Amino acid sequence: MDFHIQYQSYMHQYKTKHLAIYHALKDAIVNGQLPYKLKLPSSRELADLYLLSRGTINLAYEMLAAEGYVSSSLGSGTFVAFQHQDKPLEPAPNSAIRLSQWGMAIMEQKLSDKISVDDIRINFGTGLPDLHFFPHEAWSRVMYAQVREMMESLQKEAFVTQGHLPLREAVARHLLRTRGIQATAEDIVILGGSMQGIALITQLLVNPGESVICEYPGYSGFRRVVEAARGKVIEGKVDQWGIQLANWPAQLIFVTPSRQFPTGVVLSLERRQGLLQWAANNSAIIVEDDYDSEFRHHGRPIEPLKVMDTEDRVVYLGTFSKTMHTDLRLGYAVVPTGLREAFLKAKQLIEPHPAAILEQRALAIFMNSGHYERHLRRMKRVYSKRYAVIYAEMNLKLLDLFDFVPSDAGLHLFAWWKGSLLEWNLYKNACEVAGVIWSLGDLAYMEREQRASVCFGFSHLLESEIIEGVAIMRRVADTMNLTSATR
Repeated sequence: MDFHIQYQSYMHQYKTKHLAIYHALKDAIVNGQLPYKLKLPSSRELADLYLLSRGTINLAYEMLAAEGYVSSSLGSGTFVAFQHQDKPLEPAPNSAIRLSQWGMAIMEQKLSDKISVDDIRINFGTGLPDLHFFPHEAWSRVMYAQVREMMESLQKEAFVTQGHLPLREAVARHLLRTRGIQATAEDIVILGGSMQGIALITQLLVNPGESVICEYPGYSGFRRVVEAARGKVIEGKVDQWGIQLANWPAQLIFVTPSRQFPTGVVLSLERRQGLLQWAANNSAIIVEDDYDSEFRHHGRPIEPLKVMDTEDRVVYLGTFSKTMHTDLRLGYAVVPTGLREAFLKAKQLIEPHPAAILEQRALAIFMNSGHYERHLRRMKRVYSKRYAVIYAEMNLKLLDLFDFVPSDAGLHLFAWWKGSLLEWNLYKNACEVAGVIWSLGDLAYMEREQRASVCFGFSHLLESEIIEGVAIMRRVADTMNLTSATR
């Protein structure tokens, strides 16, 4: 019989004979070696040709028929049903995919790039907790215990989009004890990070063209979400007392009152009261993002807006990625009663089953056993010492280059650059070559106001590394003759 396929070479790729003959036939059909409508050998003939059983050939033919590569009829035989194209199909002239308005807005945004730190000695980047002091053994025991327990009760919490009840109860107790917020488990929704809550609230409350207030300078995530919803960003300028109030024509505002991002300033009591009054007068919602005020260095804790919220118009957001570890993408929201049903339905639409339910269950045990608060107390002491070191070192060696803004809490030191943007870019690039990098304050603000700002993260660095990093920055400035006296 004049019939040949590369069966032997496929035997080296596939463990079973029926898979080898199946792939050999399929590839010969696809590449045109076995043309359209060609009658293939009978199962007996092909079995004899390659010393296989008829059962093996019949199984391969059945697999090919099921996928449309061959067709068979009783008494007529098996024929190639796939038509090979000599030329690749020309794309249709209008083959571009039409995106929605939201999709077009997303396309206008830039994806965050992963920063390579292979050649970096000191990374003053933000949002990086120190994992050296993390209670790994205690966390591992809790996780393993929950894995075993969940295997016995799979799907037990399906469609509980609000999150694991014991975790919500633990969060409620923690908020009352540490922040003075009176909330029940029914008020709390567990999130896959605070950005999920920010996005859901924006989608629920903002129509295209409607105004939303964002701090300026401020967290770029607020602005990006509003722009994706085709909303109009109104910038609320920030001074040493926080966001400057106005009678804004809007029904939504994003703020960081306990520790403004990026500057670290605290919203004054007078402005807090004024902001709540504005929300009541305009039937507006305030989103309070309390991203890292858990870690206080000195002074009394700042009362959240949510504590003063008698009209139930504040959505309070918190996160565990700073207090636990960055890869634990869990956060929570305290949602006003009037918004809760819509919020839960929106969350369930995109996340029918609660995400990271294993981690949620483990975190509930971790909090209820006291591990979480012991870890927080320890890290407060560690971070306070590191803040004192970075603040002293920066002011001692780099005060001619930066205006440093002191802060009572948080995991980064904010500073304004004193020189021009040209000098800033030269200095930043030179420091990176020398092995030191940091986080920008607000890129949009810098480009429009021609004023650079920096967030020096310190939480993940040893005190010796902080000192080394500042010393490198000083040497770079001296090499460039970059001092206040030259400007």
